[in-house]
Amino acid sequence: MGFPTPDFTFPDLNGQQVSLSDHRGKVVLVNIWATWCPPCRQEMPSMQKLYERFKGENFEILAVSIDSTGREAVAPFMRKMNLTFPALLDPRENIRPLYGLTGVPESFIIDKEGILIKKIIGPIDWATPKIFLFFQDLIKKTRS
Repeated sequence: MGFPTPDFTFPDLNGQQVSLSDHRGKVVLVNIWATWCPPCRQEMPSMQKLYERFKGENFEILAVSIDSTGREAVAPFMRKMNLTFPALLDPRENIRPLYGLTGVPESFIIDKEGILIKKIIGPIDWATPKIFLFFQDLIKKTRS
């Protein structure tokens, strides 16, 4: 924690290349997941609530899927679950060594300066008052 996070670039569901560095100046939740992972699927509805609560407030979610079939698996899943946050495709799992993944889901909370604030292994409920307050404080925080 407390160190700059490695940049990455992956395509979204429309084929647009999206980089973590595109979101400098925003608090970013990077979530690494897969459609075949039950704990990943379990946390997605609460992640959507978090996204709806803070979108437009210098906040972004980048959900990086490691599904080997890419868009073919991810697009229908996102539609079925009514998920509107950005999903990025990493079928070759290039993010695994970059972020030292041990499994999925794993989440990385990155501040406006691109510094890793917190790593979370496993699923959590992203829609609790405590989590909302944590992100609200992080979004309001200015460089010290």
